[in-house]
Amino acid sequence: MTRIRQAGEAVGHAVSRSVGGTGRRIRRATHAQGAGESGLGRLIELHAVNAAGDMMITVALASTVFFSVPTDEARGRVALYLLITMAPFALLAPVIGPLLDRVPHGRRAAIATTMLARALLAVMMAGAVSTGALELYPAALGVLVSSKAYGVVRSAVVPRLLPRRISLVKANSRVTLSGLLATGVAAPVGAMLHFIGPAWPLYGAFVIFVTGMFLAFALSHDVDSARGEGKAQLASGGRGPLHVRPKPGLRTVGPSVLHGLQANATLRALSGFLTFFLAFLLRENPPGGLTPEVTLGLAVVAAGVGNAMGSVVGSWLRARGPERIIAVLLGFALAAAVCAAVFFGLVAVVALAAVAGLAQSLCKLSLDAMIQRDVPEEVRTSAFARSETIMQLAWCVGGGIGILLPLNGTVGMVTAASLVGLGVLATVRGLVVSARRGTPHPRVA
Repeated sequence: MTRIRQAGEAVGHAVSRSVGGTGRRIRRATHAQGAGESGLGRLIELHAVNAAGDMMITVALASTVFFSVPTDEARGRVALYLLITMAPFALLAPVIGPLLDRVPHGRRAAIATTMLARALLAVMMAGAVSTGALELYPAALGVLVSSKAYGVVRSAVVPRLLPRRISLVKANSRVTLSGLLATGVAAPVGAMLHFIGPAWPLYGAFVIFVTGMFLAFALSHDVDSARGEGKAQLASGGRGPLHVRPKPGLRTVGPSVLHGLQANATLRALSGFLTFFLAFLLRENPPGGLTPEVTLGLAVVAAGVGNAMGSVVGSWLRARGPERIIAVLLGFALAAAVCAAVFFGLVAVVALAAVAGLAQSLCKLSLDAMIQRDVPEEVRTSAFARSETIMQLAWCVGGGIGILLPLNGTVGMVTAASLVGLGVLATVRGLVVSARRGTPHPRVA
């Protein structure tokens, strides 16, 4: 018994040292280059918690709405999900940014509220997730709105926590990468919890979001600072300088930022489209002779790797020409979509998913750089909030198109190419013109 106890104590000490060492290494990474002193490190950790909780809910919903029923019934359930959640969100999304403008001094409380709301909604969903009852969908709408509200507030507060040695594009790449890593960890954990019972991933989400609520209040007090801020309205009003008007809003954020936002909205729409269309297409008609689970897994991994690569590249890329980066990546996305339409197959679909993930991630970082460079500090926070709302709405529109199309690979890829093609026609010329004019700023990269 003594030897067994000693062996158990040795194993316990080894596990403790391993966990503690891992935690210290993570803390050093998140707090590097002044991020710990500015408060950015805590926001990076909070975003990882947020991403893990959202993934737990995604696993629970996917198992109920998508995987547990035949394809035709699954399409009906997802269509119902889109109708009940996405349609009201399309009406609520434009309100999120202006609403958050009214609480600039309570951003920590706003973030904590989005965490608490999702924690409570996860518990409510646990009772309906096994049957797919109708009450599951209003709760899912609440989760979606809370998640997007968190994204808006998070984008708005990053500039307030920016260390002197880190640019906005690098700070956002760190935040995004932490979320991707947490998602990669939470997905298999959620799958294991699902084997215990369909409600268990939601119980896990409850614990995670409650933890996130407390972490939100541990953020720096600078998050609640609104000194010198104004409100931004994303509308094109000419080439002149920006002015704060007596009434709420700015009439322009400049053509460069506006074209960058349009390009990012195009890529978000492509992401939403591929998410829903490929989910059903690869389940019903998997190319390459592989099983649906393998093909869908390859597409998901490819998109995740592309997203992570965009964040990694953004963390060291000196984006002195963000307009050019966005224009080039839009071209790559269009080329990948055209190739997928012409040479439809497993390789082409996986390549498109990877390129779409890379382009979406790196173009968002480039848009952040343009907002930092071109939008005055007194209205920059509001510009981030409203741009994030528009991009989330674009994702919903793309997802709606994906669920309505017939399950024909060539038709779907032609539609994807058409979406990106419209974005290229609408934005690339303006981006190139803006890049030629040039607007130097010492902290773009």
